[in-house]
Amino acid sequence: MSSKLSDLRFDHRFTDALPADPENTVQPRQVYGAAYSLCAPTPVAAPQMLAWSADTAALLGLSAEPEAMAAEVFAGNRLLPGSQPYATCYGGHQFGNWAGQLGDGRAILLGTVIGADDNRIEVQLKGAGMTPYSRHADGRAVLRSSIREYLCSEAMHHLGVPTTRALCLVGTGDPVVRDMFYDGHPQQEAGAIVTRLAPSFLRFGHYEIFAARGELGLLRQLLDHTLTTHFPELGAPSPEAYIAWFAEVCQRTAVMVAHWMRVGFVHGVMNTDNLSVLGLTIDYGPYGWIDNFDPAFTPNTTDRGGRYAYAQQARVAGWNLNCLANALMPVVKNQAALEACLDEYAEHFETHYLAMLRDKLGLPQDGSAEADFKRISALFACFAAADTDMTIFYRALAQIAPDTPADAALAEISPAFYAPPSSTAQAQFALWLADWQACLAASPESVADRRTRMHAANPWIIPRNWLAQDAIKAAEAGDMSVLERLMRAIRNPYLEQAEFTDLAARRPDWARNEPGCSALSCSS
Repeated sequence: MSSKLSDLRFDHRFTDALPADPENTVQPRQVYGAAYSLCAPTPVAAPQMLAWSADTAALLGLSAEPEAMAAEVFAGNRLLPGSQPYATCYGGHQFGNWAGQLGDGRAILLGTVIGADDNRIEVQLKGAGMTPYSRHADGRAVLRSSIREYLCSEAMHHLGVPTTRALCLVGTGDPVVRDMFYDGHPQQEAGAIVTRLAPSFLRFGHYEIFAARGELGLLRQLLDHTLTTHFPELGAPSPEAYIAWFAEVCQRTAVMVAHWMRVGFVHGVMNTDNLSVLGLTIDYGPYGWIDNFDPAFTPNTTDRGGRYAYAQQARVAGWNLNCLANALMPVVKNQAALEACLDEYAEHFETHYLAMLRDKLGLPQDGSAEADFKRISALFACFAAADTDMTIFYRALAQIAPDTPADAALAEISPAFYAPPSSTAQAQFALWLADWQACLAASPESVADRRTRMHAANPWIIPRNWLAQDAIKAAEAGDMSVLERLMRAIRNPYLEQAEFTDLAARRPDWARNEPGCSALSCSS
């Protein structure tokens, strides 16, 4: 039986275990000696439910259709019994530089709910108004960024990528002024709030801020809460348990980034305050998806040096983990153990990424790593030579058998090319395909089993940048049907669905340089 919103059970373990900000105003300020500040969402003018995820609602035990009062609750206009809203304090390294206190500047936690399976689920409103951590901002979010987060959170879940979830999207009825590309052209946009869920929204920056300030007692309190609440299998809190926890964070981060690389996702703003200690993809801001394969692609116009480009994500995650290790040093006091964890991160990433690439290519999992990496590097060189759509290529590749003639094999992958490849590029692909087919021919795996394995690793559809932009444009004009249709399609991303063939196509020419498709900013 589905629960009603008023029946949700709130658990206050976080706020009970950690000290609160003694001030109770939302005036932006530096907050010392506290892990969070109590603050209520700012009510909005005209809350309207725009989208609701039945899958995510089930995690809370809620029904597939929202209750009449859901829009008010998830706009922040009505508090549920037991809810004690708060915003948390954290810091972070942004683009490689320590930024000091950051915190939940426009995200407010309604609290932790005991979900349908008795798991703890934090419920957070993003865009719910000012908090003590808002700095010079208004605490609001616009419809375009909220749609992008709602869409991508759910798409990533169905793609099998560790992620926070999105419950609903609520229009506020209040205009929000934003300068989308920080170029001196601010405009009024529709305001919206996205409700997102996770077992925890703890980030690397939550630990960094206390280490940076020398608040080591508070750092230990937070570590102890993290262990006892989210990692009880690691044992009672101690320096040894902290190291075991850091090793687990390293491994989860490696798996998460390997998945990003597998599906062609580019986070866009991998600051330490945007990485989860649970290994979940968090904070969907100026993210993007690889269309034509480009290791240097970054969707974030703020990232002028390409620090967070597609091919740099594993390295940057390692750099961020090193920042977290530095924060732990004052309480762990074991540099060698932390460095060993960082070394293991690199090994974990390589192991998981190679395993995923082998599945994508249908290669045996027990093959030579050296030979497979050489084969993969050669494929990436082919991609670059022919302006190749990565997602479409991998799906097409699964249709090729070891005995498929060369001309037929090239024809099979031709839909992946954005322009007819040169004769040199065609010859390059032909050589690669011949080598790949020879490798498959030596494997005992059947064509059918291999194709099943490849299809399970290679999505048929991803929420490409231009698809999201189409949905945003329609929503801004009052039409939510485009988003609803896209959401139906991405819930089965590995299944070819005839009714959604147009959504699985190559990026159209108009979207190559379209704002919101090829270029985004942190503005939201």
